[in-house]
Amino acid sequence: QVQLVESGGGLVQAGGSLRLSCAASGSVFSINAMGWYRQTPGKQRELVATITSGGRTNYADSVKGRFTISRDNAKNTVYLQMNSLKPEDTAVYSCYADKLRGGVRYDYWGQGTQVTVSS
Repeated sequence: QVQLVESGGGLVQAGGSLRLSCAASGSVFSINAMGWYRQTPGKQRELVATITSGGRTNYADSVKGRFTISRDNAKNTVYLQMNSLKPEDTAVYSCYADKLRGGVRYDYWGQGTQVTVSS
């Protein structure tokens, strides 16, 4: 099992910045991708950004150029630097990690952290 604990959410004005962190613990050996998803009430969870163990990144079009995902493999921690925040970025942000074992992918999720951007 992998446990994910997020931190860094909060309230910020439009145009401001926040940095989210997610620390993995437990059976962290062979974690592959880590990343962030977000969800607002009444909407499906959407990908924000992911990063593989090798450092390859993927971003939602809506955050490209504003958000940066990074990862410290030694600390089993993934970060999301969010700049130029907009009210539409308001959501619960959840950390994600996956592992491959025996050809099966196992997904793990954090509890989520609220990000609120005021106009």
